[in-house]
Formats: sequence, structure tokens, C-alpha cells
Amino acid sequence: MKHNFYQFKAKSLQGKEISMEEYRGKVVLVVNTASKCGFTPQYEGLEALYRKYKDDGLEILGFPCNQFGNQEPGDETSIAEGCLVNYGVTFKMFSKVDVNGESAHPLFKYLTGELGSIFGRKVKWNFTKFLIDRHGKPVKRFAPVTKPESMDDSIKKLLAHR
Repeated sequence: MKHNFYQFKAKSLQGKEISMEEYRGKVVLVVNTASKCGFTPQYEGLEALYRKYKDDGLEILGFPCNQFGNQEPGDETSIAEGCLVNYGVTFKMFSKVDVNGESAHPLFKYLTGELGSIFGRKVKWNFTKFLIDRHGKPVKRFAPVTKPESMDDSIKKLLAHR
């Protein structure tokens, strides 16, 4: 059976298991995040996108990861505090995961399999972004350097399709 986005589950920062089924019918942006990365200020841009489009059906799911340069060394509490205090993040944040290798979270194995890059089937660095349409189909991958505001058009297009 072919996998689809909705069959995956992940633990929230608060330790609650959440099914991706909760996001059926929404446009979803999945991002692997880190608190001590040069791209960390993107939290601000992601939050701005979320506030701009959440009422139209956008969900942003942040997955902290410590696989790149040890830039997410903290535990769930310090990650939550950093996101809230420094960037006012209100979109959904999940527990720390691996995004590459044997121990990679199944959701990231799926996303990198569906949307490879010039780096093959792996995530290159923090703040790699995967855009999923309202039907659970991964449609676009954005590099860590891509600023959230430059994804505006891609998100708007997907939100327009019911």
C-alpha cells in the first residue's frame, strides 16, 4: 500500500500523539527547525505566514531536529520557551526528531522520498520546508535558504484549490 501524509503520527512538544489526519483538507507546511541556527529567524516569517493564512486553511508543523551542527541541543521545554519567547510561535511544534538516516521519523522518510532534491533523499539542513496540498500530496520542497515570505505565492495557489 502506498503511504500518504494522513497515515503518519507525531508527538507534540507537550508529548501528545497527533495524527496528520487532523490536517486533512488543509494546506500543510512541514519544517524541520532549530533554535541555534543561522536560519532560526525564519520562525518569524513562518509565524507571519501562519497568521496571514491560517483562517484560509494553512497549517505549519515545526519539527525540531538536532542533526545539523548540534543546533537544537535543548529539551522540549527549552525548545517551547525559545519558540514562544523569542518568536511568538503559535503554529504547532512537535517533539524533537531525526530527519535523516536510520532513525529518521517516518514522516520525513516519506516526504524526502516523495520530494527528493539535488541532495537525494535527505534533508540538507535546518529549515527545509515541505508543502503539502489539501489532499495530502507533497507538492513542493523549499531549501533552508528560502525565506518563508517568498513561499507566499505557492501557498496562496494551493489554498485557492479546494
